[in-house]
Amino acid sequence: MSSVDAPVRTIDLGSDGWLLEETVRGLRPVPADRLADHFAEELSPPSWATDLLVYVHGWQTRPDDALVTVRRLLALAAAQYERHQAAYRPLQPWHPWTVLVRWPSRSLPSPGGYRRIRDRAHAMSTQGHAAHVIGRLLGYLDVHRGDPTAPRVLANRDGQYLHLVGHSFGCRFLCEAVQWAADDEPLTLGWSTPEPPGRPFTVDSMLLLQMAAPRDTFATGFPALAEAPLRGPMVATYSQHDRATGFWHLRAEKRAGVGHGGIGTAPAPVSAVRMLPPAEPYPRSVLDHRFVSVDASDVFVRGQGPAGAHSDHLRPETAHLLLSLAAHSR
Repeated sequence: MSSVDAPVRTIDLGSDGWLLEETVRGLRPVPADRLADHFAEELSPPSWATDLLVYVHGWQTRPDDALVTVRRLLALAAAQYERHQAAYRPLQPWHPWTVLVRWPSRSLPSPGGYRRIRDRAHAMSTQGHAAHVIGRLLGYLDVHRGDPTAPRVLANRDGQYLHLVGHSFGCRFLCEAVQWAADDEPLTLGWSTPEPPGRPFTVDSMLLLQMAAPRDTFATGFPALAEAPLRGPMVATYSQHDRATGFWHLRAEKRAGVGHGGIGTAPAPVSAVRMLPPAEPYPRSVLDHRFVSVDASDVFVRGQGPAGAHSDHLRPETAHLLLSLAAHSR
């Protein structure tokens, strides 16, 4: 099955961060004692999948638009893989299966609207249930995926790798969920960071596209991410053409965001790289760091509205970065 044809499963969160399910009377909260059953009924990873993706959208995204965005990213990845298979030899093949997490992100396109959704995203993850629900989702997928830590000879055949992708405020949800699961100690393939045992889940890579959070958020808001259940790198893109996390974020929070200036201070050294063109491979050494800040200022340039290039991340270069992370996870 190609990544273009691969199904995308969706889950919806309410404004309190709790999981909703479709009923004859519309969306309603899933009872707490049915959460695991709901995941089992709706989100069992298929045996054909080589990689499991969890995508959380950002600000000003309608539910249908979020689905279109994920399918476009998958189509770009499929085209990139077909054109440059030799660059991703460890994948062979690339059959992703995706879970899209949707949440109420719409507001007026104004500084006040930006602050409102910023506060909602933060409240859903900290005072609400979003971090626990997404964390439970990741735990469920981790338990039910093929074991990527099986002996090397089996890894590519039976292993299923788990990758997180967020955009804008969606990045905050993922960081909160992964930090919630942060705990103890370290074994593994691929990346140099050992896999921590005894955790609710382990993630193989995390791609944060134009994150809407202050540049020091990893040091001040997510300090436990340095010890989180993340086997691969936490990669954040930025572009100086992103006005949402530049001009608007500056007005709302008195400082620029990650999506405009890259990762600032963090609880571990930050590696700085430029976004590479689709035909230029990323060496493992370039991405194999806990925090990687990717300068996409020459790539994410389109956008005439007040948000600038904040949503210009659906590019072949982004697909190339995603595939490179997946390949280096092996």
